Amino acid sequence: MQTQVMFYLLEENTKLENGADQSHFHACLQAANFYRQNQRVFIYCADQQTAHQLDELLWAFDPDSFVPHNLPGEGPRNGAAVEISWQPPTSRRAILINLTSTVPNFANQFSHIIDFVPCDETLKQAARERYKGYRQSGFEVDNQAAPSQSTSTSINANQSS
Repeated sequence: MQTQVMFYLLEENTKLENGADQSHFHACLQAANFYRQNQRVFIYCADQQTAHQLDELLWAFDPDSFVPHNLPGEGPRNGAAVEISWQPPTSRRAILINLTSTVPNFANQFSHIIDFVPCDETLKQAARERYKGYRQSGFEVDNQAAPSQSTSTSINANQSS
């Protein structure tokens, strides 16, 4: 089975009310969506501080629908449905949400990878390099516009109804 990569094109380069950036918001949105589909998700962060910020964001992400998640060493033996880490995964999962600036060397372990293209030109160039890296690895790569924040909020409201 060929790994499928989806890049989400982010509309704006703004911080959210809680200080999170758009890629973090959309990572939480994607994690929640995959969790509702009974998929196990690994969110790969560049560093421990980012992982802890994402952990906090996911706790408060959708007050009507909790998404079980954990950082390394927390939670049940095989981890919660969503694992957030700055270290390589220790258990098998289907979905990788990449929040780093490179293609992880363990990316081939996943059937689906989610990545983001920010508006900032420097970050956009790094995303182009990841895109090339995924293609060179033989992955099927596609892209689409990320839902706007207002659309995403209504998506969360509709899914929790």
